[in-house]
Amino acid sequence: MAETTSTTVVTDTTSQQGITIISINRPTRKNAVDLLTAKQLYNAILAYEADATQKVCILTGVGDTFCAGADLHQVAGKQDNSPRDNLQPVNGRNLAPMGPSRLTVQKPVICAVAGYAVAGGLELSLLADLRVVEEDATFGVFCRRWGVPLIDGGTVRLQAIVGLGRAMDMILTGRPVDAQEALTMGLANRVVPKGESLKHALEIARQLLVFPNMCLNTDRQSCYYSAYEARSFEDAMSHEFTAGSKVIAIESIQGAAKFSKGSGRHGSFKAGNSKL
Repeated sequence: MAETTSTTVVTDTTSQQGITIISINRPTRKNAVDLLTAKQLYNAILAYEADATQKVCILTGVGDTFCAGADLHQVAGKQDNSPRDNLQPVNGRNLAPMGPSRLTVQKPVICAVAGYAVAGGLELSLLADLRVVEEDATFGVFCRRWGVPLIDGGTVRLQAIVGLGRAMDMILTGRPVDAQEALTMGLANRVVPKGESLKHALEIARQLLVFPNMCLNTDRQSCYYSAYEARSFEDAMSHEFTAGSKVIAIESIQGAAKFSKGSGRHGSFKAGNSKL
C-alpha cells in the first residue's frame, strides 16, 4: 500500500492489480475535507490518471461515512485576508475547494458510499462515473442550512445526472435523500448491504478491467463530451464518430474476430468470473 505524506488520504495501488483505491481518512471528522485533504485528494487523482498500470479508481471514505463535506471548523476559522490556494477561480484543471472536483477524470472512477455523502461530499461523489451506495446512506445539500454554496460542481454535475427538476429539489430544500430514492433518480447506480460498498465497487472495477480498454475509455469520454462540451447534436455525433473510428482498427477488428469464432454467442458474456 502506498500512502501520502500524512494519513488524511490513503492511496492503495498494490492490493488490487490495476485498481487504485483512494480513501479519505478523517473518520473523527466524518471525513470532512480540510485544505490538506483537498490537496492530497487532488494529487491522488492526478497520480491515478498518470499511472498507465492503473485502469479503474475507487473513491471511498474510511469508517461509516463517505464525506460530510468541507471542514466547517476550518472554514469558520478562516480570516478574509488569509489566502487559500484551493479557493481560487476556476482555471482549467486547477485545485478546487474539495480538491479534484474541477477535473473530468480521464479514466473510470467508482464511488463507494457509506453513511453520509452531503454538501461537498455529495459533490465529490458526483466526480465518479458510478456510485455504489450502502442501504443506509444519505445524500443531501446539507450546506443549504449554513449559507455555504455549491462551488465544487454540484449545480453542474447533479442536474446532468438526475435531471433539472430533481436537482432543484435537492439543491433548494437541502433535504436528505436516502439510498432507495437515490437509486430511483439515478444518483445511485447500485444499492448494497451496509458495509459492502467497497466490496461491490471492487467487483464492478474487476469487470471493467476485462473489457478492451481503449474502446471503454473512448465511449466514456464521448459521453462526457456530449453532456458538458458539445455545441450541438451534430457536434456530439461528429465527436463520437471521429473518436470511435480510431478504435476500430486497434480493438474492434480483433473483437469482431472473436465474436465470429463464437465468443459471446447466445448472451454468454463474461467479465472475470461473473456472468454479466
